[in-house]
Amino acid sequence: MVVLMEHNERDNIWIFLKPLSLDLWLTTGAAFIFTGCVIWVLEHRVNTEFRGPPEQQLGMIFWFSFSTLVFAQREKVVNNWTRLVLIIWVFVVLILTQSYAASLASMLTVQKLKPLFTDIEEIKRNGCYVGYQNNSFIKGFLTENLGLKESMLKAYKTIEQYNDALSKGSDNGGVAAIIDEIPYLKLFIARSCSKYTMVGPTYKTDGFGFAFPKGSPLVSYMSTAILKVTQEKSLMDSIESKAFTNQTICDDQSAKISSDGRSLHVYSFGGLFIIAGAVSVFSLLMYMYSFLCSHWPTLRAMISSESSFWSKLVELAKHFDNEDLSSHHLKRRTSRVHVVDTPDDQAIGALPDANDMHNHIVVTNETVENNIDPNENDENLSSGHIDSIVNQ
Repeated sequence: MVVLMEHNERDNIWIFLKPLSLDLWLTTGAAFIFTGCVIWVLEHRVNTEFRGPPEQQLGMIFWFSFSTLVFAQREKVVNNWTRLVLIIWVFVVLILTQSYAASLASMLTVQKLKPLFTDIEEIKRNGCYVGYQNNSFIKGFLTENLGLKESMLKAYKTIEQYNDALSKGSDNGGVAAIIDEIPYLKLFIARSCSKYTMVGPTYKTDGFGFAFPKGSPLVSYMSTAILKVTQEKSLMDSIESKAFTNQTICDDQSAKISSDGRSLHVYSFGGLFIIAGAVSVFSLLMYMYSFLCSHWPTLRAMISSESSFWSKLVELAKHFDNEDLSSHHLKRRTSRVHVVDTPDDQAIGALPDANDMHNHIVVTNETVENNIDPNENDENLSSGHIDSIVNQ
């Protein structure tokens, strides 16, 4: 089946959304939110950066998980279970970002051609016209084997009519596809180059037949020759090349054709999401088990109370919201804080004024003079006399 091809529009303003399919976008967003909630639960009781007013905590859930897209998270994590979750999640984010970048780069830089239709069922659903070669067995094959209505078929005689019908399209008096024998279609595509392509499955038919009189000795020779030609691929390739050597040489379309401009689907990353989800759930369950074991006496008292179920649930949530003062991280932060009293006159004492300093000098000098020995030489006496004059 030959159909018209169209170029992908690379100037589409929403092309940045095409690398990922809708289901993968939704799954990735849900995974980001779920991971943010798990990290908040694991860090809320032991990390002051995950505490605060409700609106701040809600913002932290979204900010921390989505900031891992560009590895811009600045908040430190202190829980080992959180570190385990982040190791797996950062690996998932790395794979997603690299795949997205590669797919988007391919869409923006590589010229791709997309067929308007990919199979006969799509043409039938859209109610499009189909062309065939006039006076051939193709018409009966289309109605009997493929279930096409005769009113949706159009017959053509020449390659030029094929080209004109496909160029117009089904809505403008032409057809959406041409179904014919492969040799004829290859000849048509060779002349039209990249405007058309063959898509869909290849249907087997009885093909051509050779008639001989009954009892003719040529039947066995012809059958042997036909089998030899069809079973030797090299011989068939040489015959085909000779038949199309004088036709226009076209570029290899296999590198350009994109059957659907296919986006990445969630199935391609299903294993990554399963591993990340399993690790997150496991870490969360282990942390909750540790919390229940360490606070079981208090929790048992709450459960055994006669209040309603919702009241018990609220009390349990309030108890979980409390800061875990037994955490090693919180103890270390508390030990670094020291209380410093404001200095006052009673603690330090008043500073001495100028008179006190003068009196202190006088007393010191008098003490030195009194300690002078009378038997000292004249030089010492002179020194003492000078000191006494200065001190008067």
